[in-house]
Amino acid sequence: MFDIRYIRDNPDAFDAGLARRGLAPRAGEILALDEEARKYTVTLNDLQEKRNAASKQIGQAKAKGDEAEFNRLREEVESIKGQMPVAEDMQKKKQDEIRDILSGLPNIPADDVPEGEDEAANVEIRKWGEPKKSNSAKEHFDLGEALGQMDFETAAKMSGARFVLLKGSLARLERAIASFMLDLHTSEFGYTECAPPLLVKDEALYGTGQLPKFAEDLFKTTGDHWLIPTAEVSLTNIVNNEILSEEELPLRFTAWTPCFRSEAGSAGRDTRGMIRLHQFSKVELVSITTPEQSKDEHERMTSCAEEVLKRLELPFRTMVLSTGDMGFSAQKTYDIEVWLPGQGQYREISSCSNCGDFQARRMNARYRVAGEKKKIMPVHTLNGSGLAVGRTLVAVLENYQQADGSVAIPDVLKPYMGGAEKIEAQK
Repeated sequence: MFDIRYIRDNPDAFDAGLARRGLAPRAGEILALDEEARKYTVTLNDLQEKRNAASKQIGQAKAKGDEAEFNRLREEVESIKGQMPVAEDMQKKKQDEIRDILSGLPNIPADDVPEGEDEAANVEIRKWGEPKKSNSAKEHFDLGEALGQMDFETAAKMSGARFVLLKGSLARLERAIASFMLDLHTSEFGYTECAPPLLVKDEALYGTGQLPKFAEDLFKTTGDHWLIPTAEVSLTNIVNNEILSEEELPLRFTAWTPCFRSEAGSAGRDTRGMIRLHQFSKVELVSITTPEQSKDEHERMTSCAEEVLKRLELPFRTMVLSTGDMGFSAQKTYDIEVWLPGQGQYREISSCSNCGDFQARRMNARYRVAGEKKKIMPVHTLNGSGLAVGRTLVAVLENYQQADGSVAIPDVLKPYMGGAEKIEAQK
């Protein structure tokens, strides 16, 4: 959501930002509606002043015993009362039209975001580790099925396509990965662990930008709730309609939750394996900051996600996304892509985004500026995967596969796996 005052003062810059997203200009349309809404505001103020003046004069006429003037003024007040609801309705109509337009427009990209229509314009900014390349490397689903611990067929009987049943050591490995991530983010990086709701109302999804535009990507219950597509929704909405103090910022939250996505636009993509499921788990990172803190916090958050891969000794590269590949609410996004030798390519395992005040304005999340009691401003919000647990499991399987079909366990995960050195086929 955008500040209408910014659009009034910077219509050309606003349209230029939309153009970088590949969208047509909208400032003229928005400002025309804004002018009409402001006219009704002036009308309402005038009517209010007239009503107050007439009401005061009624008392004076009654005190003087001037019945004719008393009746005339009373009729005038009644007439004004009848006009005010009409003006209020028209004002609200125009304001709602503005809100509907702004609700459907994505965030404006930061100045340093590369221009481009899609992922082809993304720019690599760093790389870590040496990718393992082997013509004999297997993909994770072949490895998992051969181990007898990754079952897509049974999951499909229960739930249909794009679900998986993990068993035995692979189920424990997924839990181990998540526990390791949570321990790292809470003990070393200062995030507060949360166990948030998995079901949320419309307002929460509107606040983070999934609604109204991306309803088809979500799962809705038969009631008034939606399953979360990411814990970003629950964690960011902790500050919905709150006024925080500057001294308590930044706030940093993390959670390991299931996530649910319809994958509406992914027909034919990643149909085998665990890369793109309807249900998956993720460790999410969310930060709430002041505007001055958010750029540095974005770099910090990304480094926290990268550190997980470094500790697991998984090669990766970090990309800055182009204007055409960023998410709806982001003003700048880094994607971390892990190397998968079975696929012979890098695949996304984390997106870390700075949303500026875009989500905060939708949620009415604000903070009181230190030393200025009357100055209240929107916070900045950031979110990132720290990491996608299922995709990390995929990366471990493919990078730690052994010639005999077993999978070695990364050193940092061994304490979480009861000291086991490797995962072997179930007998």
